[in-house]
Amino acid sequence: MSAAERSNRSRRNPRRRQARADTEAPKLRTVRETSAGGLVVDGLDGPPATRCAALIGRTDRRGRLLWSLPKGHIEQGETAEQTAMREVAEETGIRGTVLASLGSIDYWFVTEGRRVHKTVHHYLLRFLGGELSDEDLEVTEVAWVPLSELPSRLAYADERKLAAIATRLIDDMHDGTNNGNSSAPTPGEK
Repeated sequence: MSAAERSNRSRRNPRRRQARADTEAPKLRTVRETSAGGLVVDGLDGPPATRCAALIGRTDRRGRLLWSLPKGHIEQGETAEQTAMREVAEETGIRGTVLASLGSIDYWFVTEGRRVHKTVHHYLLRFLGGELSDEDLEVTEVAWVPLSELPSRLAYADERKLAAIATRLIDDMHDGTNNGNSSAPTPGEK
């Protein structure tokens, strides 16, 4: 029997297929999670070179420090905007107020025997006060990072896109298309 015949024969062998099916992993339960966070910016009213955003650094399983936007789970009775302000304060020590929605990121991951479909709503926040602090157990470091460095500092492509949206919104506020006062878009407006 030729190699091709042996190969075709083994593909048709139902015992082989059954053996493979018996070794497949059990189906994982799928859960949905929703979080919120944001890009809090200091120096919004100053020249572009002085504008900085508060980022958090977390150490991954490989020991690398990955920079990202602060975010966390929405608690019962809380809006996404309230969560964004609370999570920024908890993870960075910085207080901010929501100026505009930056959009949402949607992704999947597996943890603790379940598949998680996570949606994270992000907002642009104006710095109100506070001091950088990495006291949150989930955070390794916090830093003020110039907006111009966000594309090279943020670890995740989706968050780099949100930072670009934030930069355009800030530029629009200063170009007179949105003066940053009561005519600023509210979260969710397009």
